Amino acid sequence: MSNPDLPLSIALGVGLAAATGFRIFLPMLIVSVAAHTGHLSLDERFAWLATSSALIALSVAAFLEILAYYVPVVDNLLDTLATPASLVAGTVVSAAVMTDVPPMVKWTAAVIAGGGVAGLTQAGTAMLRAKSTIFTGGVGNAVISTAELGGALLVSLLALAAPLAALGVVIFFLWLAMRLIRQLLRRETRSS
Repeated sequence: MSNPDLPLSIALGVGLAAATGFRIFLPMLIVSVAAHTGHLSLDERFAWLATSSALIALSVAAFLEILAYYVPVVDNLLDTLATPASLVAGTVVSAAVMTDVPPMVKWTAAVIAGGGVAGLTQAGTAMLRAKSTIFTGGVGNAVISTAELGGALLVSLLALAAPLAALGVVIFFLWLAMRLIRQLLRRETRSS
């Protein structure tokens, strides 16, 4: 891999990892479809993502995950489970797409950047859903679920088409989420 390809490969991995913070299985399904159709190269240790079996399993998992986030109470329970799972999914998906990257760079980027950004994205959306549950009695959670679904789809596809642009979107989202969380925490401390 030439030097200019290294940042693109890492940006692709981080972008896809961030998408797993919105939905765990949808970005993995998109990677599976892209690899299965020959539009995306995977690291040889992650070739299983391009198999028909993985495509079917990820399709079912993504469909069920999307539906479950529209069920009140279940959505909050899923956030509890999705937080640690997004760390793993973010690490896996980012490592899978970083081909021809030296192992030390790959795994450092996959664990720290990939898993980290997936965890931060998931934590931000989980906090928003928790606040929505409190303020709207769960009625507003469908809006958040739809935004997360759109975010997972947009960031995944953008990462495949323009990795650096996807990285910019991820950085903007994290900045926005941090501002929103800070505002929510300030309001909470004022009302206490």
